[in-house]
Amino acid sequence: MDGSTRRLSREDVTQIILTGFMGTGKTHVGRQLARTLDRPFVDTDRLVEAKVGRSVAAIFASEGEARFRELERGAVEEACRVPDAVIATGGGTLLDAENRRRLASAGPIVCLSAAPEEIVRRIGNAASRPLLADANGGDRLARIRTLLAERAPVYALATHAVDTGGVPVDEVVERVCALVEGR
Repeated sequence: MDGSTRRLSREDVTQIILTGFMGTGKTHVGRQLARTLDRPFVDTDRLVEAKVGRSVAAIFASEGEARFRELERGAVEEACRVPDAVIATGGGTLLDAENRRRLASAGPIVCLSAAPEEIVRRIGNAASRPLLADANGGDRLARIRTLLAERAPVYALATHAVDTGGVPVDEVVERVCALVEGR
């Protein structure tokens, strides 16, 4: 991209939702996409953390996944109220039917993906990734493959898909723009 700011018209798209597995670039791509399009950026995990004053990992550890998912539903609702936002969701957000419905009504959903080996490399220390915290080395790769297989049906419901493996962020942003603009 040439660094210039573009603006999709309101008739084209209200919000742009980025989803996909952990480590696929949702937050990084989302921030750059929002800057490129001169739109607000909202990360549902950060909304949850701000609400309870603790990290996602701490919420999982102290209250469990079910409580986190409950908080996540509220964060999705809040994010969808931000006009013209680029919204980055957590990797498991689409597992919840209410979240899927709300996000699908808000705008196109773009699923970012990467090969399991690339995800392992990007994640590095998994201490902040509650669903991987107990796995290491080959176990982590196996756990990622299992979770990807479990989530594949909901990720397939996304409006668009972009593989981020080995692709510079600017190029991913351009691909997302092209998809949501219908180019």
